[in-house]
Amino acid sequence: MADEKLVIRNIGLMLSGRIEAPILDADCLIAEGGRIAAWGKEADLDTEGATTVIDARGVTLAPGLIDSHVHPVVGDYTPRQQQLHWIDSTLHGGVTTMISAGEVHMPGRPNDPIGTVAMAIAAQRWYDNLRPSGVKVHAGAPLLQQGLEEEHFRQMAEGGVKLIGEVGLGTVKDGKTANRMIGWARKYGMQSTIHTGGPSIPGSGLIDADMVLETGTDVVGHINGGHSALPDDQIVCLCENCKAALEIVHNGNERAALLTLNTARELGKLDQLILGTDGPAGSGVQPLGILRMVAMLSALGNVPAEIAFCFATGNTARRRDLDVGLIEKGFAADFVLMDQAQHAPGKTLLESVGLGNLPGIGMTVIDGKVTSQRSRNTPPATRLPELV
Repeated sequence: MADEKLVIRNIGLMLSGRIEAPILDADCLIAEGGRIAAWGKEADLDTEGATTVIDARGVTLAPGLIDSHVHPVVGDYTPRQQQLHWIDSTLHGGVTTMISAGEVHMPGRPNDPIGTVAMAIAAQRWYDNLRPSGVKVHAGAPLLQQGLEEEHFRQMAEGGVKLIGEVGLGTVKDGKTANRMIGWARKYGMQSTIHTGGPSIPGSGLIDADMVLETGTDVVGHINGGHSALPDDQIVCLCENCKAALEIVHNGNERAALLTLNTARELGKLDQLILGTDGPAGSGVQPLGILRMVAMLSALGNVPAEIAFCFATGNTARRRDLDVGLIEKGFAADFVLMDQAQHAPGKTLLESVGLGNLPGIGMTVIDGKVTSQRSRNTPPATRLPELV
């Protein structure tokens, strides 16, 4: 791996993932040992000794997309919809990294402290040991359960657990108890998210703005509801008062998503917006969910497409402390290569996405290795990159 060198040349447009400077002046990128080494004009770069060469043929290169909110269970199978290979399908939607908001659909999921700890460490392990189709799944996100003590959080952290699943889906339902547990989790380096809005399935409950603020999690999970959103004034209140990531999901309320976007823009907080699908869920699996959110927010929220792509890449990487999602030296060489869909309106990929159209994906790359070629799920791209 260390001596592997990837050269991607003839890139038509390079998106950085950085909301402050979303477009790079570059037509070539080099990765060494699965990490980004350099980018710029091909004439200025050392392209000698490449073990893999991709001719982008004028298409757009962006950091691989990140889905900030999924509910995996085990491997590439979800019992929620009895579906196999949903993660592979999502890779064909340009997503190279997924973050669990809790393995809530595990049949017979334990709610006692010892069972919760055991399952969290096991889930972290099995996705660490197995990457479905190469996709990086950050899992092992326990729900807050009555009876958990500080010692349990220490055990989980020592076992490799870095996430807390959606607060409110476990047996802890009050803000005060949740806040205390989130404090323990944070002490041991674990990041937390909270369910926001009305109940998603029988057994879950309403979580309003007051509880979100009292709990103090790192991510306001599906601020646009999953499925039912909070009233407008509470969404505005969260945007105004939260320093946490404001997560908009595909499986939520689209009107509330646009309210969140417009409020965040007025407050100068677009850097806090991140995207998830919240699948698998009652709405099923959304292989193109992140692309659909980018196109919807760009088209209906009047956001330049290159900025909307940052919501699904660099914003999430920075909020989640990941080494993906940005074209940055030393970051993982995870990319999606895409082009305007055949016969889609607009003169360029960005213009087409800004009109609400999905791009066609031609290739994904994870850790410098090609993980998929022409997408079986997006509309066909006008041009396709080529593995030379």
